[in-house]
Amino acid sequence: MTGLEVSFHRLAEAELNDAAAHYEASSPGLGGRFLTEIDRCVQAIIQHPEAGSVVLGPVRRHLVSRFPYALLYTQKAGGVRILAVMHLRRRPFYWVGRS
Repeated sequence: MTGLEVSFHRLAEAELNDAAAHYEASSPGLGGRFLTEIDRCVQAIIQHPEAGSVVLGPVRRHLVSRFPYALLYTQKAGGVRILAVMHLRRRPFYWVGRS
């Protein structure tokens, strides 16, 4: 592990919680599986932060397995900032301006 710290923008955290609650309401246990996949995605970002596709400027995207979501993030000195937990079928650049 590279020792990078991970922080979530407050709106990204709200998106994460809303999506997990939605999945859990639609099928018990699915919200937990969503959170597990998000955690795997975060761990992959920590291991290889440059592996994500460049979206705009310093913002990169890492796709979440099994769910139509991506984590949008930037790499900063000593850490990774998750800017959005983005549903792939919604407005693609709604998160611009977050830091």
